[in-house]
Amino acid sequence: MPKTSSKPVKRKTPGTEAADVATPATATRAAKAGKTGTRTTATKPAKRAMPVKAAKAKKAATPVKATKARKSAKSGTAARVAKAPAARTAKIVVRNSPIHGRGVYAARKIAKGERVMEYRGEIISWKEADRRPPSDPNDPHHTFLFSLEDGKRVIDASVRGNDARWINHSCAPNCETEETEEGRVFVEALRDIARGEELNYDYCLVIDEKMTKKLKRQYECRCGAKECRGTMLALKKKKKKK
Repeated sequence: MPKTSSKPVKRKTPGTEAADVATPATATRAAKAGKTGTRTTATKPAKRAMPVKAAKAKKAATPVKATKARKSAKSGTAARVAKAPAARTAKIVVRNSPIHGRGVYAARKIAKGERVMEYRGEIISWKEADRRPPSDPNDPHHTFLFSLEDGKRVIDASVRGNDARWINHSCAPNCETEETEEGRVFVEALRDIARGEELNYDYCLVIDEKMTKKLKRQYECRCGAKECRGTMLALKKKKKKK
């Protein structure tokens, strides 16, 4: 039974009920009942108590429920959305590229200076990198190796790498790479990049060989930019004549 401000009437047995609500009237009726052998004391107090308590419970419950309903109606969907975590929009998407194989594209607008992603993979020595076979035997000059500034280590994105390994080279890039003191490499936007635009940066590959036409063809660039230098290799700047 719901609680009320008055003392609760607990009745477990007919004898107990008569003791809890004893009044001169009920005591007299109890004496008369003893003579006739009938029991009436438990029935009448219970009938009087039940409607009162039920009515109080309904009165207390109705305004509370109504108030909650009104508050919920006022807040509406906005309140539920505020509690839910905001959905993250994907920054990049990988698909086929007209430049080479697969490429990385902006899935949304990327602002200038924004960090796009980290170039991840296993960090190994150059000696270990030279020992390993090409990532693609059919295209041995295509590599997922990224040289670190100390000149001793490289990131091999073919092992535990991420989508950054699919970013193609361009002689007119919209991104650049930045290395931290801890040796982590991040790709950052050089300018505002529109949704659907392919991401790229200048590989500036360095080969310990004499630069020849054959070598340039092996590392041919297909970026299609007006200022394309025709190769992904970093060309040495010509000294100006005095």
